[in-house]
Amino acid sequence: MKGFNQSSTSKQYAGFVERTLVNINHTLEQSLFAEDIARKKGLLQALDARLKVISLILLLLAVGLSHSLLVIVALYLGVLILAAFSKVPLGFFIKRVWVFIPFFTGIIALPAIFITPGPIWIRLPLGLVITHPGVNTALFLLLRVGTSVSLGVLLILTTPWNSILKALGVLHIPDVVVLILGMTYRYIHLLLNLTNDILLSRKSRIFRRPTGAEERRLLGATSGVLLGKSLQISSEVYLSMESRGFRNYPRTMDTFQMTRLDWVFGAAVLLITTIAIWLGR
Repeated sequence: MKGFNQSSTSKQYAGFVERTLVNINHTLEQSLFAEDIARKKGLLQALDARLKVISLILLLLAVGLSHSLLVIVALYLGVLILAAFSKVPLGFFIKRVWVFIPFFTGIIALPAIFITPGPIWIRLPLGLVITHPGVNTALFLLLRVGTSVSLGVLLILTTPWNSILKALGVLHIPDVVVLILGMTYRYIHLLLNLTNDILLSRKSRIFRRPTGAEERRLLGATSGVLLGKSLQISSEVYLSMESRGFRNYPRTMDTFQMTRLDWVFGAAVLLITTIAIWLGR
């Protein structure tokens, strides 16, 4: 009975193991959800992956070279329209981008509000002032980063990762870089699943609330086991790749072929990029 009471107490304790399991499961669920979106029959899913990579670069140039907030806002609205036509849930899409951007980008943008010289907009205590140029600078940074990240997330959500890697060949990126990106993506998922299994097995053997020292020992032991298993798995994977004919570059079954829709979409992106850069001068 005492063991059951300790187990009940440990379930209410959101310690290191519980938080890590929740985060790992959430990451895996988000990844699987993204793969489901890439298999839907939407606008961007039907386009050639090479065209989507080139279109992403052109739109990123338009966002970076534009000096008009209205143009950047219009480009962001266009991204949301593309997401809607590609059957990407807008709530999920917006939350995935804007949950972290205000925190990380805001750290950089916030000082610009106070230190940028120009006409004073608001006077604050302690001699601080908010200037119009400072607010504009912060808005430019937030909108540019938000729109650029949204474009990248939209590409990843609507295109399988293997197709993106193969499409990078059109940019003449070295094969070793493409190979490293592909293996990194695969190992992230593999190590997440492995960590989830390790922590879940440890959690099933914990019947009381662990102390801080025990949590630290648990973290160190888990890291050591994970490192050893990752080294073992990497050597086994490489040997299996060589036995199946791997020679320095992975080959996929995907075949790229431009259709009429691809040419129309590419022309539209080129026109939008030109207009956005011209209007944003």
